[in-house]
Amino acid sequence: MKILAIETSCDETAIAVLKVQKTKIGVDFDILSNQIASQIKIHAPFGGVVPNLAKREHIKNLPILLKRALKEAKLPNGSLASKSDAVAVTYGPGLEPALWTGITFAKKLAKKWRVPLVPVNHLEGHIYSALMQRSKFKIQNKGIFPMLTLIVSGGHTELVLTKNHLRYKILGETLDDAAGEAFDKVARMLELGYPGGPAISKVAKPLSGGLATKLKLPRPMINSKDLNFSFSGLKTAVLYLLRDLEKQKIDIAKLKPEIAHEFQEAVVDVLIRKTIKATEQHKPRTIALGGGVAANDRLREELAKKFPDILLPEKRFTGDNAAMIAVAGYYRFTKRKFDNNPKATGNLRLSKS
Repeated sequence: MKILAIETSCDETAIAVLKVQKTKIGVDFDILSNQIASQIKIHAPFGGVVPNLAKREHIKNLPILLKRALKEAKLPNGSLASKSDAVAVTYGPGLEPALWTGITFAKKLAKKWRVPLVPVNHLEGHIYSALMQRSKFKIQNKGIFPMLTLIVSGGHTELVLTKNHLRYKILGETLDDAAGEAFDKVARMLELGYPGGPAISKVAKPLSGGLATKLKLPRPMINSKDLNFSFSGLKTAVLYLLRDLEKQKIDIAKLKPEIAHEFQEAVVDVLIRKTIKATEQHKPRTIALGGGVAANDRLREELAKKFPDILLPEKRFTGDNAAMIAVAGYYRFTKRKFDNNPKATGNLRLSKS
């Protein structure tokens, strides 16, 4: 079968087409097309995503990406129904104005092609992204679950235990800011630009003598008994640090690399410690990383040291993309989780089934 997926939860417009073949030991996936239109340059002057601008760009980009995706996937020009066996679409969590553009577009396609519409939780996509190692990949029926996934993105920081396909248990989550959100806000404080994750990672460097060795930031909740996270205090600590440096008339510009480094180390330290604690408590068979911050080299490096067999998604699959929505959509399709009239749900959570 072929499945077309649409992703518009934030500031990336994405459409993908995947060919899926069930086998005796699992499922073979072939990404025929994975189209993405980024809006970073549009939102950068505002230091973050503007929902109405994102909506406008999604509306403009979706027809263009659909045409490109169908052409690259070499789908037949005959009856529209032959183009795809199902349409999957992200319906949350995310920015509701942005989500609605994708849902509306997907509903029209599904109706036109007379195929099922499969709503997908965006976080499910990030969980499955760790299993996407290349354009052609296999997901076996056995040997994966239970799988522990650390999801780290602009809107979410969660530790999720996947007991089997579509069966999730949230072990821990952020109580305030997500890690990616903290990266964006700290980058704004340091005037490093948007998005904050890549900007901070670029300027961060190992501590090197002098005042740099004295720059220490807290590791919020690193020793808490639960598996939850909190990054708002870390963000505030950076703000106070910058104010103190200004009072001392110290040139902050020269210390930006050290501040960025220490902030990044603090975030990574907390993420690593909580993941270790989760593995000790739940003994997963597989450990995985997903989400936009999964592209961070420092996080990937440290996780690989602690967990040599960890599943790390290709960097092209760490950010928002429709290929991961198609994979999650396939498994929802097999369970006949169809809905011809899904509702955009900005605060959607992972369900147990």
